[in-house]
Amino acid sequence: MISLSMLNDQLPRTCIMDVPKLSMISSCVTKVREYSVPGVVKVFHVSVHKSGRLWVSDDRGNLVQTDQQGKQLQTIPTSGRDEGYHAATQDGNLIYADQRDKAIYRITPDKKITEFIKTTGWVPLSVHSSRINGDILVGMVLKEHKGITIVFWQAQVIRYSKTGKEIQNIKRNNNGQELYSAPHYITENINGDIVSSDYVQDKIVVVNKSGEHRFTYTGQEPRFRPYGICTDILGHILVCDCVSDTVHLLNQDGGFLSVLLTPQQGIHIPRGLCVDDENNIYVGQAIHVLYGTNTVPVFKYLQ
Repeated sequence: MISLSMLNDQLPRTCIMDVPKLSMISSCVTKVREYSVPGVVKVFHVSVHKSGRLWVSDDRGNLVQTDQQGKQLQTIPTSGRDEGYHAATQDGNLIYADQRDKAIYRITPDKKITEFIKTTGWVPLSVHSSRINGDILVGMVLKEHKGITIVFWQAQVIRYSKTGKEIQNIKRNNNGQELYSAPHYITENINGDIVSSDYVQDKIVVVNKSGEHRFTYTGQEPRFRPYGICTDILGHILVCDCVSDTVHLLNQDGGFLSVLLTPQQGIHIPRGLCVDDENNIYVGQAIHVLYGTNTVPVFKYLQ
């Protein structure tokens, strides 16, 4: 387990501040750049390729690729909204979930789009491409309506091989209880843990690589609304809380370490979160419920 003192030894600069309400320690971070992404209204999710190019999505179904200078390279209309529904893969592709088609699509660097996985009636919300073995993790729900009323709701996480073959189904804990309600963001930790944020239950659910429940994180205050999540090379879990306008830093076992980003760093209603190979944090945010922003600030917190 990595202690807070060990973490602070790796930070470029450290300071201590009282965070309103949470009253926890926050480590200083350095803003290193900011991207401007034309074609999106708010930034709900960010995927970063090794080339430094970004894929960004908003809550209106716009999926846009931009370079480091903010030049729009590609734009794709999708049925996605406020979920982590796209992910960069090890081989330079992008995968994204389409709720309307109930499918996962793959985009190659030459801009060719092909259907990759059918989710057979389930609505895919979130996707992640494993850095460990290239497997694809998909958070999905099954909804049945009677008129405008939802009468049946289930959720699960499916692991697919990098060729699209289903190899694991995660749905219940060891007591037979449902693990998920709406896994709308999903990622994987360095130890193989599968980490998802659930906006219906307002919690982070973590299972090990065998699908066994490890822990649940419900924030530091009575009101907690998790959105984007990611992990870093040390196994930390980073999670957006759009209620307190902060990004929380957890250790690999779910222990709360600090509030990493706050409104003092310009964070307002954080939604998307991504860490690149150089340990930079990319933050997507909705500045206001009506008036959004198309900028993505980038912060350095590990040397």
